[in-house]
Amino acid sequence: MNPSYKPLLESLQLKNHVELKNRVVLAPMTNFASHPDGTVSDAEIEYYVRRSKGAGMVITACTNVSANGKGFHGEFGGDHDGMIPSLSRLAASIKEQGAKAILQIFHGGRECPPELVPNGETVSASAIASEGSSNTPRALSEKEVEDIITAFGETTRRAIQAGYDGVEIHGANGYLIQQFFSPHSNRREDRFGGSLEKRMTFPLAVIDAVQKAVKEHAKEPFLVGYRFSPEEPTEPGITMEDTLQLVDVLSDKGLDYLHVSLMEFWSKPRRGADEAKPRIQHLLEKIDNRLPLIGVGSIHTPDEAVKALETGVAMVALGRELIMEPDWVQKVQEGKESQIATTLSRKDQEKLVIPDPLWQAIVNTPGWFPVVD
Repeated sequence: MNPSYKPLLESLQLKNHVELKNRVVLAPMTNFASHPDGTVSDAEIEYYVRRSKGAGMVITACTNVSANGKGFHGEFGGDHDGMIPSLSRLAASIKEQGAKAILQIFHGGRECPPELVPNGETVSASAIASEGSSNTPRALSEKEVEDIITAFGETTRRAIQAGYDGVEIHGANGYLIQQFFSPHSNRREDRFGGSLEKRMTFPLAVIDAVQKAVKEHAKEPFLVGYRFSPEEPTEPGITMEDTLQLVDVLSDKGLDYLHVSLMEFWSKPRRGADEAKPRIQHLLEKIDNRLPLIGVGSIHTPDEAVKALETGVAMVALGRELIMEPDWVQKVQEGKESQIATTLSRKDQEKLVIPDPLWQAIVNTPGWFPVVD
């Protein structure tokens, strides 16, 4: 192995004594391959098995905590106890490969396709449509907000019973938790909206519910992480300054890690912070070593991953790269980094064990993956 890549393969012990075998994380990537009833499919299991042998931690695609939170066709569910056998099957398949299995839990809010939620009625913090969408959600009542907070705790209990090593609260990518934090989607005048601090109420209550479930049900160390998006392009919208205030609070919440959602690791702020410094640097300075940060965003080669680690992030998450190269970690370990694939061809589906729905999305979405003929 190239000695310069050694930092990628060093173990990491988190504060609750869970040890990761290396610093490489499989990023949460929706694969659209579950059954319509929300149970995982054989194709989905095979996809995860193929990608779980090298990574220290595998974060699953998001799973909805309530029936009206299903955000994608082919998404697996965690919204009732009948889903525990399905969740268990996925957890076991990941852990058998030597990786820690983390279940990402979320509610899609106004981003849910109407045909996937009861009565076709999408919900959000306020009755504000997404930019460019004609679908206006219904504002949740306070009781409904409290029920969804409870649902996050209940899905955490199911994750514990199903054998996961942790959950990641999905507060990113425009879904319900972010919708409550955003001044674009949250125009409420009750305790869940208004000032920046009040817009944190829902995210922080979700964390409390999840941590309470862990305390009550976990018999061994169980990780709780939180993923966030640093900015929104809309006006009004989340600014880098808003996120730095959120991250400051999150860093003292007893979480095991934070996970920023970025398309480009080295991207710089749009507004609300020094635009000459990468967002990652702003975040690390604010966190100030209080907990680990996972960095992500267009990292493909081991050189790029090592450079990312050198900023001070504790782990690097690979999403599209581990779809194109499931043996990424093994090739680094074996000194075969020159053989790491950073593109895919239209003939690669079977070799890469990619389910049909995800494969169709890959080859039919221009610019998403570097597809060569």
